[in-house]
Amino acid sequence: MNRFAVTTRRPYDILIGQDILANTGSYVRECVEPCKACLVTDSKVNTIYSQVVISSLIEAGYQTSKIVFPEGEHSKNITTYTNILESLAEEGLSRSDLIIALGGGVVGDLSGFAAATYLRGIKYIQVPTTYLAAVDSSVGGKTGLNLLYGKNLAGAFWQPSMVICDYDTFRTLPEQEMLDGVAEAVKSGMIMEANLIDKVLKKDYGSVIERCVSIKKSIVEADERDTGIRQLLNFGHTVGHSIERLSSYNTSHGLAVAKGMVMESYAAYKMGLTDFDASGFLRETLSRFGFDLSIPYTAEELYKYALNDKKIHGDSIAMVIPESIGKCRLQKISLSDLGRFLRLGMEDYPG
Repeated sequence: MNRFAVTTRRPYDILIGQDILANTGSYVRECVEPCKACLVTDSKVNTIYSQVVISSLIEAGYQTSKIVFPEGEHSKNITTYTNILESLAEEGLSRSDLIIALGGGVVGDLSGFAAATYLRGIKYIQVPTTYLAAVDSSVGGKTGLNLLYGKNLAGAFWQPSMVICDYDTFRTLPEQEMLDGVAEAVKSGMIMEANLIDKVLKKDYGSVIERCVSIKKSIVEADERDTGIRQLLNFGHTVGHSIERLSSYNTSHGLAVAKGMVMESYAAYKMGLTDFDASGFLRETLSRFGFDLSIPYTAEELYKYALNDKKIHGDSIAMVIPESIGKCRLQKISLSDLGRFLRLGMEDYPG
């Protein structure tokens, strides 16, 4: 098992290893004394992993309860969030108690937002069980839910007290959920470390998670509130989030981001924002995993939802522009130019 320390305003450790889920309780005791611990999970993960985690927590001296909601992005809404809050209150959790988020990105985001707002903030611990959550969403303290007009439009920055990642859980994931993690790992390689993409291709999961976590750790420590360099982590997400919303969230986050990275790279090149057309490399790399990179929407449809992007400040938006494999920069473009950017990206789109 490897351990990383994240030194944000609320420091915490990230544990990465195999066959460590059954020791969750002892790890939790390192940062939170025995108390009431409410496990929040989804209907799928609940049937596979919740009992081993609860048993470990009970053995370590915690008084446990459990909240389960239907699996999938469709649950990442204000109704599920409210139900979690009401359940926490019904269980009588106090400010000295904690939430354990067991599952993928939806579970982590909703649990974290509930933790950030229940009693104005209680502790929570991330226990990611998906490739995507392990390499990205469980680290960094972004929490939230989706609104009718877009992805993650309500939320809070609330750092976990610990992240416990047992990548043995990947063995129960369907292929599409593994591809979601591939897309986010390739994104990390594109923005900061070209060699990481070779590890992704070799399916060296432990090494990939450690490198992705290390990259995100350094970025989050430098920009916890997402006002500068942290926005590099949004490569492919402006188009990706629009695709998710247009598909009514039937297109998974990772697949949407994969399409977004290819399209945004192509648009940046055609618009003259970079001399490097990364779309070819990305298309070839992602196609090796079997990604369908087609985009069945018009530039105008993408633009409608891109106007709700969180990276918009005033009349401009920060876009992530590839300069080479492993190096990207942020570039502000006006919202009127964003429309042109998307039109250029969709003209002869190479997906």
